[in-house]
Amino acid sequence: MNPIVQIERRRDELLQEMAAIRSLERATLSKQMLRVKHKGKKEPVLRGPYYVLARWEDGRTRSRRVRPEELERLQRDVDNHERFMALCEEFMELTQRLGELEREENAEQERLKKGLKSRSSKAGKSRG
Repeated sequence: MNPIVQIERRRDELLQEMAAIRSLERATLSKQMLRVKHKGKKEPVLRGPYYVLARWEDGRTRSRRVRPEELERLQRDVDNHERFMALCEEFMELTQRLGELEREENAEQERLKKGLKSRSSKAGKSRG
């Protein structure tokens, strides 16, 4: 199959996958354990885990503590963001390759219009 057609099909699949993502969170989710010193005890006691959602916004980190009932949904949304970004990266790579292939194809057509031999036919001949 033509590589250009293959790339176009995969790009369409990627767009469909991106459109299927209904919710995402551009942030990180982390777990915190806090050391709490109790009155009358020498060693602090670990409390937690507490979950924190953090993202870079307006030049600074914004974070908030997550309620337990939000945790599952937020983790899914953070994962969706990661997946979305991976799909975008693949889409960019494919688009770049598509442009390269189309430029090569156009250059080949221009050479043929001018009556020049194609690069592929030159490559098959050896100089002697």
